[in-house]
Amino acid sequence: MKLGLQVSHWSWPDAPASIGPTFTRIARDAEQAGLSSLWVMDHFFQIPALGPPEAEMLEAYTTLGFAAGLTSSIELGALVTGVTYRHPGILAKTVTTLDVLSGGRAWLGLGAAWFEEEHRSLGVAYPPVTERFERLEETLQIIGQMWDGDETPYAGRHYRLARPLNSPQPVRRPRVLIGGGGERKTLRLVARYADACNLFDYSGPGVLRGKFDVLARHCADIGRDPQEIEHTVLSRLALTRDGGETMCTGEISLSVAQAVDKLGALAEIGTDTVYFAMANVTDPHAYDLVAELVEQVVDL
Repeated sequence: MKLGLQVSHWSWPDAPASIGPTFTRIARDAEQAGLSSLWVMDHFFQIPALGPPEAEMLEAYTTLGFAAGLTSSIELGALVTGVTYRHPGILAKTVTTLDVLSGGRAWLGLGAAWFEEEHRSLGVAYPPVTERFERLEETLQIIGQMWDGDETPYAGRHYRLARPLNSPQPVRRPRVLIGGGGERKTLRLVARYADACNLFDYSGPGVLRGKFDVLARHCADIGRDPQEIEHTVLSRLALTRDGGETMCTGEISLSVAQAVDKLGALAEIGTDTVYFAMANVTDPHAYDLVAELVEQVVDL
């Protein structure tokens, strides 16, 4: 099993002045600990589950570009990019730029978008859910075409590109991850277009296993091997030496051994990678425990 870190909270003491130095340390500590990837949310306001909209939030791709300059090996992505926020051609160029400047470390995480308040507040169109999924599929088609080097005009229902040129091409074609567990639309799009799916672990192992089974059936319908698709899960994890500590978020920390048990249960149902948000993400000492955890879960 592989592990990645998601940074989703930026309201640190002395923000905003402290955000740059603190994130610098986090990115470097995450890479040094052996984590495979570093992710940020693609939001412009803080989401309701984590705080009020006024809480600090950074733009995703500027942040990832900053992280690319701080690191050398950890992979980088937005978990996940809202399809409504950027035109597909511009998004292809944005992710390509991240990949080129990072030496082939970019991912494209993509989803249908859901946070209506930030759309309305910032003047971004928020179409009905059916249209957002139509735009998601067209975006996947356009970006795939651009990364294939195909400059044929694209004419879809929502987007028209006269010449989808992408130069330079990525150093390594970014892997495409689609977030969400909708069984009729989202997982069908994963089967057809994606290299990875991403689900939330709070739904429980039984539900997650069921989602993986649905994805396998969608793959069978189009003749694709489901083993080609990386099964990823988004979780939360706070590590302390002995576990049992109450964190600032109210969650209880785990020891490394307890975390191995938690991740082992996810591995048993077919999870390949877990991305986790960490309540003590700013604590440099926590990354020694993260490094221990990485070593112990590699064979799960």
